[in-house]
Amino acid sequence: MKKGVRLSLVAGTVLAASIVGVVYAQQQSNMTFFVTSKNLGNGGNLGGITGADQFCQNLARSVGAGNKTWHAYLSTQGMGAVNARDRIGKGPWQNAKGTVIAKDVAELHAANNITKQTALTESGTVVNGRGDTPNMHDILTGSQADGRAFPDGDDRTCGNWTSNGAGAAMVGHSDRTGLDDSAGARSWNASHLSRGPGGGCAQDDLKSTGGAGLLYCFAID
Repeated sequence: MKKGVRLSLVAGTVLAASIVGVVYAQQQSNMTFFVTSKNLGNGGNLGGITGADQFCQNLARSVGAGNKTWHAYLSTQGMGAVNARDRIGKGPWQNAKGTVIAKDVAELHAANNITKQTALTESGTVVNGRGDTPNMHDILTGSQADGRAFPDGDDRTCGNWTSNGAGAAMVGHSDRTGLDDSAGARSWNASHLSRGPGGGCAQDDLKSTGGAGLLYCFAID
């Protein structure tokens, strides 16, 4: 192969890679939904709901999407209870690759487009689900299926996201897959409670049922 042709091929490859990189960067800057690629490392203690929001904000900033305001999809219980559905903006929301997962709050809590292939991290990677090792599809929400808070009483939010010991958190399945084909098993936001020997909210408890303490993050503006 002549030197000029070889250099032209190399230049073409570099240009193509650059174009792909620019397109992907633009998609990430337009991203309005992601699953966190990692956890805070303290079980259900997220530093409260504000700590969770800051975690979402930091991860978004790390991939160039920090110009938006990010909130974690979490509910709280008791006095001043917060509904997850009321704190995530109006939509529409799209993942790091530009795929829309819901056009508004109503669709998000009905026939949305959240699947294993679309519930991507801030970096655009797929979250391990049922059948993968380790399974990480349990996403912390503390919410009912309609996105609203549970009544005060039995803990469903790990002490409003301050406990890494006793308590429980409602989780959803990011891959929409569970032990059977029931609505609960396939729910993205209200599948089952966390549990385990550490009290229900310890990091190892979250791992024991197929989770890692990951969160859903939504841009509210």
